[in-house]
Amino acid sequence: MAARNGKQYLDGLKDEREIWIDGKKVNLFEHPSFKGSLQGMAGYFDWQHKFSDDCLVTDDVSGELMSASLILPKNKEDLEKRARCFEQLAKYSNGMLGRTPDYCNVSLTGYVSRTDAFRAAGHDKWADNLEAFYREVVEKDLSLTHTIIQPQPDKSQPDLDGINGEVAFKVVERRDDCIVVSGAKILATLGPFADELFVYPSAPITSNGSADHALMFSIPVNTKGVIMVCRDHYEVNASIQDAPFSSRFDEQDAYVIFDNVEVPLNRVFMDGDLAFYNKTVIDQLGRYGNITQQTGIRAAVKLEFAYDLCHRMAKIIKTDKRPEVIMMLGEIWSYSQLTRSSIKAGFEGAHDWGNGAFFFDESPMRALIANMPAWMIRVNDIIKTIGSHNLLATPTVGSYENPEMKDLLNKYMPSANEEGAQERAQIFRIAWDFAGSALGGRVELYERYYLTSQQRNQMFGHVNAQKNFTWNQVEEFMINSGIK
Repeated sequence: MAARNGKQYLDGLKDEREIWIDGKKVNLFEHPSFKGSLQGMAGYFDWQHKFSDDCLVTDDVSGELMSASLILPKNKEDLEKRARCFEQLAKYSNGMLGRTPDYCNVSLTGYVSRTDAFRAAGHDKWADNLEAFYREVVEKDLSLTHTIIQPQPDKSQPDLDGINGEVAFKVVERRDDCIVVSGAKILATLGPFADELFVYPSAPITSNGSADHALMFSIPVNTKGVIMVCRDHYEVNASIQDAPFSSRFDEQDAYVIFDNVEVPLNRVFMDGDLAFYNKTVIDQLGRYGNITQQTGIRAAVKLEFAYDLCHRMAKIIKTDKRPEVIMMLGEIWSYSQLTRSSIKAGFEGAHDWGNGAFFFDESPMRALIANMPAWMIRVNDIIKTIGSHNLLATPTVGSYENPEMKDLLNKYMPSANEEGAQERAQIFRIAWDFAGSALGGRVELYERYYLTSQQRNQMFGHVNAQKNFTWNQVEEFMINSGIK
C-alpha cells in the first residue's frame, strides 16, 4: 500500500483497541470528544500527498511511494530530502502537533540504521526483527507512537524500588513463541490514534533494575491487554476559524497499562541483555544526531509562526512601533534563527556514525534541545503580553454572520489598521488557541518534557562535552602567559 491517505489511515484504526476516558471504555469513532482530532490526524496523511514532492519518495524495494521520514540516511542528500519532508509536515500544524508519525519514524530509522551494533553483540535475531518491522512500517505506512518511561509514583525512591518497582513495566513470563509483559509505561502521546506502540530504551537501568526490564519491541495498539487511560481531551467542538488548533490538533496523551500482554518473538528487538540495553542508551548509536533533525525543524517552524503571529497582533493594535514590543518580537526572531543555525550546524557536521548511518553532528542539536523548552515557554508569555486583554475580546465567526451584531462589532471592535474587525478577532483567536487555551497549556507542558527535562539535557550536554572534546584552554593560557 505504501503512503496512505487520510481515509486509509482512519480505516486502519477501526479495531478493538481498549481506550478509557472519563472512567469509561469507549469506541474511538463513537466517542464525540475524538471526532475533530481524528480528522486532524487524517489531514496529516492527506497533507503528505498534497505536498508529495516534499513528503514522499520512492521506496527502493517495493517501488511504491513512502514517507521521506522513513529514509535510512546515508549521505547529505538523504538528510536534505528528510528536511524537506519534516519542514512540510511541521507546517501542517505549525509545530503544534508534536507526535506526528514522522517523529517516531525517525527513532525507528535510527535503530535500523545501526543494527550493526545489535549484530556485534551477538543479537542477529533482534537485528533481523528490527529490519523486518521497518519494512512493515514502510509498506503499510504505519503510525507509531512510543511509550518509554517507567512511572515513578514515589519520586523519593530509586526508579525501580518500592511502589515504583511494583508498577514498573517488565517481563513476567517467557514462552516459546512470545514474552508476556505487565506493568505501566508513560506517556503515549498519540496513543489512541496510532497503529503501533513502540517501546525502546530511554534511560539506563540502574542497579536496582533487572534483565526483566531490559526490553524493546513494537506491537499493535489493539493487542489484547494493552489499556490506554486517557487524560481529559482538550478538543473543542468549534470550527477551524474559531479554534484552529483545539478543533483538530489534540493528539491525546495516554497512560499505558500492560495487563499480561503477549509480545510475539518476531516483534521483540531486545530482551534480557541488561548490559546491551544500557550500552544502547549510553552510546546512543547516533540517536540525538538522528532524531533532532525532525525535532529541530518542527521547533523552527513553530517559532517562525509565533513570530509572524505576534507581529500581526502588534500591527492590528498599533503597538508594533513601541520599543518594548519590538524587543519582544526580536527575541522570538532570535530564537527562531538560533534554531535554524543549530540545524545548519548539525547538517554541516553530519557524518557517518557507523554502518553507513549518516546523522547530524549532535553537539549543536544537544545545545538546542537544552534551551528550546525555555524558549517555547517564553514565546507563550510574549504572546499573552502583546495580546493582553485583546486575547479575550474575540467574537466567534458566528457573531459576524448576524447582521445586527456584525455592524456593532465593526463599529466598536475595529482593527487599528487596515485589517477588518473580523480578521482582528481571528488573529487574536489564533493566538489564544496557540498559547492560552487548554490545548495551548498542554502543548507548553509537552515542550517542557518531551525530550526529557531542560535540566537533564543541560547535564547531558556537559557530560557529552567532556567525553567528546579536549578542554585545555585554561592550561594553554597559563602556559603561554608564563603563569605556569
